[in-house]
Amino acid sequence: MPDQLPTDVVPSDSVTAQPEHMQCMEVWGGNTAVEKWFEMPGLATWVYSRPHGASLGGGDVYYLSSCASGRITRILLADVSGHGEKVSQVAVSLRELMRDHVNIVRQSRFIEAVNREFTDADHTGRFATAIVGTYFAPRRSYELCNAGHPPPMVYRADTATWSLLEAERPPRAEKPSNFPLGIDAGSEYLQQTVQLNPGDAVLSYSDALIESRRADGELLMPAGLLSIVRSIPMERPERFVPQLIDAIGDLAAGNLTGDDTTVIMCQAMRSRPTFKNNLIAPFRLLRKVVDNTKLADFSPSASPAD
Repeated sequence: MPDQLPTDVVPSDSVTAQPEHMQCMEVWGGNTAVEKWFEMPGLATWVYSRPHGASLGGGDVYYLSSCASGRITRILLADVSGHGEKVSQVAVSLRELMRDHVNIVRQSRFIEAVNREFTDADHTGRFATAIVGTYFAPRRSYELCNAGHPPPMVYRADTATWSLLEAERPPRAEKPSNFPLGIDAGSEYLQQTVQLNPGDAVLSYSDALIESRRADGELLMPAGLLSIVRSIPMERPERFVPQLIDAIGDLAAGNLTGDDTTVIMCQAMRSRPTFKNNLIAPFRLLRKVVDNTKLADFSPSASPAD
């Protein structure tokens, strides 16, 4: 029998769950079962994840962080190859790498730094596909890097339509580009910018969704998943991800049960960071530095003052 799910997992038919408000300079993520709804300045985000089988932790990693002023939100979904406890351990190490490099502002530099360290580490041949997104609330711009991951989807509220966002490739690449993490330490990652209006959304997902099967037994693939996504109404976005999971599960027996499953949907909101948040951001950073310094001073491994 599967282990009991964490208490913060919301039933798929729930319509009463309220969003959590992510605070400035907050970092959240993991690789365990979860279903949460966050609101940050200018962005609402829904995260759904289920590890494979009865595992408490899986190979899918989800990650959210907010900057000091709340203007910048970073969103990441990574999928480590394989299953089992060893893969879960690799996923945890990848999450820690993301946390270590979260303050790198330019997104392509962030993912390149994570890739170098992940490739150099001994993970017994494991690799990870990933989608990294950075949302800049004042301009409502969503920057994306794709490391060999299934293409995300973009929703346009003015036309009520979804479309695939394929990773861009340079006409003449001097170095390998957009490889999964852990394959080539020198891989470059191209950055795409998607302009979002209020109500627009970006949907990222792990390959369990596109490797699910239709009623006729054929794999969904991105085109089949897009067809299902287009059939789900967006009038109540808090219900969108649960309805998507239910729709895929109803297509064929075994769907979404043979692999880790993770979905992240981000929707642009009309709200923007307040003047107060911008004003006190430097003081938040200073307090963070002071707090970290105090922790270092009282650490058992810290050297005594001269």
